[in-house]
Amino acid sequence: MSRFIVVILFFLTTVSFGQTQVKAIALDATVIKADNIIAIDNFGTLYYTFNNSFYKKPKDKPSINYSNVQLGQPNTINVFNPLKINLFYQDFNTVIILDNRLAEIFKIDFNTIQPYKNISHISTGYDNTLWLFNQDLQQLELFDYKNNKTRATTVPVQTNVLDLQSDYNYCWLLTEKYLYQYTYFGSLLSKIENKGYTAIAVHDENIVLKSKKGLSYKSKNNDVIVPLEIPQLLINQFLLTNETLYIYDLEKLHKYQLKIK
Repeated sequence: MSRFIVVILFFLTTVSFGQTQVKAIALDATVIKADNIIAIDNFGTLYYTFNNSFYKKPKDKPSINYSNVQLGQPNTINVFNPLKINLFYQDFNTVIILDNRLAEIFKIDFNTIQPYKNISHISTGYDNTLWLFNQDLQQLELFDYKNNKTRATTVPVQTNVLDLQSDYNYCWLLTEKYLYQYTYFGSLLSKIENKGYTAIAVHDENIVLKSKKGLSYKSKNNDVIVPLEIPQLLINQFLLTNETLYIYDLEKLHKYQLKIK
């Protein structure tokens, strides 16, 4: 009997230590007038859109902006590489690449590329590449836009794509059924069931996921997804920079420090 009790206690202790808890500690909130908050980097530079213009606001410095009258409002903007910022205009099937001064350095019109690519999502790759989701083929492609070559492709997925995020080494594709992680060779690294998540934010391979219930956190060290302890807020947008979580509620940008227990 005593041996049985010891085994049970050991099991419960193991489970308890195996459960990760993440708490969000409020730091501050800043009033910001913006249509979309794009990113905040390690130096406090804020990227956002307002009235069809894209703004870069360095900390304690004047902002600069970019707009394209012909293309209008970009659907998505990725500033993971601040020297090659990409703006995706889905209605025109076009991507504009900007440098760190928000000057145009490259334009990719997928309507003129052969074979034709019908793109729904893009994200930054390494060097001169972009991750593209090809709607017609239902697959991810790592596309070299300077050499007009596809460097890698993935196996097609069978459900609708909700979000696409990447860094120089990996790409995360959120669909209605699964969250996929791929290497830059296009190889599948992991596949996790999607339990109601609609959007993701990634930094250093750690992921914050949004659902109707709120935000959850997945560490790069395991596949366990745990809910974040945060106040009730309108989560219009959320960003992850290191262990700092930003939530924009259309009026204020709330800043939280994530504490992993």
